[in-house]
Amino acid sequence: MRENTDKKYYKIGEVSEMLGLPTSTLRFWESRFPTVSPKRNSRGTRFYTRDDIEALRMVHFLVKDKGMHIEAALEELKVNRHGVSRKAEALAGLKRVRDSLQDLLDSLHKLR
Repeated sequence: MRENTDKKYYKIGEVSEMLGLPTSTLRFWESRFPTVSPKRNSRGTRFYTRDDIEALRMVHFLVKDKGMHIEAALEELKVNRHGVSRKAEALAGLKRVRDSLQDLLDSLHKLR
């Protein structure tokens, strides 16, 4: 799913789909990482901002891609948030390039 950059808030299901993570993981990370703090309405529905999503992407990079434990990821975000953000963004860019190349390869194989 592509992000709609016109939106200010995203529901947990949309964020789950964007990041490819179950909603239970998002809720757990919210409880452990203070940088992820979605707004809630009176019924408790979560509304994530772009900043919340960026924080989740950094957590995803550290925990899922680098294999860090939660405590280590918390510490890394405290001491090197900017560096983590740059690395996570670079990795996301590389994944997009890989996906595009795979699509091209698939198209070439279909032509044969």
